[in-house]
Amino acid sequence: MNTIATSISRNDAARATSQDPRWQDVVSRNKAADGRFYYSVASTGVYCKPSCAARLARPENVRFHASTADAERAGFRPCKRCKPERFAAAADSAGRERIRYAIGPSAMGRLLVARSERGICAILPGRDGESLLADLRSRFPDADLLSDEVGLELELAAIAGFVNRPQRGLDLPLDAHGDDFQRRVWNALRDIPAGATASYGDIARRIGEPRAAREVAQACAANPLAVAIPCHRVIKSDGSLSGYRWGVARKRALLAREAQA
Repeated sequence: MNTIATSISRNDAARATSQDPRWQDVVSRNKAADGRFYYSVASTGVYCKPSCAARLARPENVRFHASTADAERAGFRPCKRCKPERFAAAADSAGRERIRYAIGPSAMGRLLVARSERGICAILPGRDGESLLADLRSRFPDADLLSDEVGLELELAAIAGFVNRPQRGLDLPLDAHGDDFQRRVWNALRDIPAGATASYGDIARRIGEPRAAREVAQACAANPLAVAIPCHRVIKSDGSLSGYRWGVARKRALLAREAQA
């Protein structure tokens, strides 16, 4: 019975890998996919670039990873043949950050989610994919932007689900690009619980800058991580809604949904 169960489990794993579009990049040793993802092999304990020239692994032994760091955290070591860690280091030293992104539906409209090696670096709602990608390019003009609908499927689903059910929280690593003042503001925003609000003056006082309400508003406008850094929970001191980078209608809808949660 155990042998049969193990066989079924392996067959399921092989089928899941074979149906993943990234597997075809591995099979074809597609160099264009290098840097978009890495794969590990359970039977050898190593991880590789998609273009690795080593003998093709059995699909049931293969796992996919977003970065070399992800693969190493999972307990795998770099392949001595394709040296994936050197490839990643060379890309970093060349000054070209690699950012993967995916676009999908959400209660806020179309939603772009982007991830760097360190974590989610952009959550951008909008009307259409073209304008969202233009927004991402404007924020990261020196980065290599790589579409990865499959690799970011779980992150996109988690964030879209968080919009609908904010009480569940969002357990994803964030990589917020900003200066020291902006990060202090953004950290304070994350302390505002769902269903609550704060004024710009409140946030200024919380970070020890009581006269910086206007600067707080500017930091909110520069926020690259909609909902994860909840700048929509900041309102005017009289309780009215102020501007929102992605539209006051979205802000009102988010606050109404959180009030009902």
